[in-house]
Amino acid sequence: MTSLICTLQHHQDDVNWCAFAAKLLATCSGDKTLRIYDARDFSELPFSPLTGHGYTVHCCCFSACGQFLASCSTDATTVIWSMVSGEIEAVLEHPGRSPVRICAFSPDSLHLVSGASDGTLALWDFPSRQLRRTGAVNDTTMVACSFSPCSQMFMTGSTYGDLRLWDLRMNQLHAEKNAHDLGVSCCTFAPSILSGGQVVQFRVASCGQDSLLKIWAINKFSSGAYKMKLLHMLTGQSAPVLSCAYSSDGQLLVSGYVTACAFSPTSPLIATGSMDKTVNIWRLEDGCSGNGGKLLPEESAQTSIKGRASGGRSKLLVSDWSEDDVSQWLLEEGLEGLVDRFKGNNIDGTELLSLTKETLASELHVESVGLRSKLLRKVEELKSDSVCLGIPDEFLCPITRELMKEPVIAADGYSYEKEAIESWISTKNRSSPMTNLPLLTTLLTPNHTLKMAIGRWKTSH
Repeated sequence: MTSLICTLQHHQDDVNWCAFAAKLLATCSGDKTLRIYDARDFSELPFSPLTGHGYTVHCCCFSACGQFLASCSTDATTVIWSMVSGEIEAVLEHPGRSPVRICAFSPDSLHLVSGASDGTLALWDFPSRQLRRTGAVNDTTMVACSFSPCSQMFMTGSTYGDLRLWDLRMNQLHAEKNAHDLGVSCCTFAPSILSGGQVVQFRVASCGQDSLLKIWAINKFSSGAYKMKLLHMLTGQSAPVLSCAYSSDGQLLVSGYVTACAFSPTSPLIATGSMDKTVNIWRLEDGCSGNGGKLLPEESAQTSIKGRASGGRSKLLVSDWSEDDVSQWLLEEGLEGLVDRFKGNNIDGTELLSLTKETLASELHVESVGLRSKLLRKVEELKSDSVCLGIPDEFLCPITRELMKEPVIAADGYSYEKEAIESWISTKNRSSPMTNLPLLTTLLTPNHTLKMAIGRWKTSH
């Protein structure tokens, strides 16, 4: 359930967007201002409101660390604000001087995308504040944008009703036309990345004027190809769905007939903005929906994966399984013929996850090709099931599949356990574990946001 804890009534026109950072809440409005609040008690900061736009402010978003805020406006600019002083750091003029309707930071804060009412897109290099590339979709208005959790691609939505996937070279990777019949209102990537075999999968939620909320899967294949498919179409709302947002752990998705909604990354709070000029702050309790929107566990909006852990293993990572846990799992999966062999070779959870066809054949002497394949399929299912066991996939290192302690962002945009990626780089000729492409640099950036999210998840579990 949700309970209303306060209502902010400082704006003089429609509230168009709201965004959380770890310690701040930002809102923007048709009254040309942005307002900044302390996320602990929702008192307005001394330098708020921020004034500098000449017309309606449509969208605002924080950089990953919360040090900067970007806002865009009908005045054809995207303004970068310091959250230390409230002063303007930069004014980015959109190509063509068309009203800017949407802006979004990449999770690594290296890029910023802005989309305008003439269908143009601008990709900015954020550290240098320089325009990097432009793109366009004719005869439409860009109203939605979200970066993937790996920061290497982004999704846009338009009033024409299409969803388009772009890479950082502004190449269109996929176009889903008529995704929403009457136009897209919002789109957002889930923070998790699901990987297995030769496929990496992302999830995207989108909503529109057709009163629908849709959940999509985007599969990226090792060949470089992308495929997007509709997983679920949620029809519970009887009015246009104007906004949607994922929680920072990806377990909840909120949508509603409100102009804006955002989850706090550090507290069980949701902010919603409305055309009545107010912002409501809601506290999440155990349960589901609040007024004017729909709140649901992400697993209920996904194709369920049957959880296979039982008994004492149910709360353990597979990597924490003992040899006895592995033996019990083999029995449950009908692989009892391997129990003695695995026990004799001291195969625990960590060893189980690292098995390959080669080690099964040469070291464990499993001669049957079919048996080797069946076992490896079951192991891949175990890795996928970690999401169903309550462990968000983005908290697991793609290399070790273990809960990360010191997550860092590599040059491929993915986050890894620091020790694991350092070892990988030193032995794998600087290739990406996720894409197999060369890493342009070995520089590793601490992912403080992810580390905080993992800490919060561990505390609550």
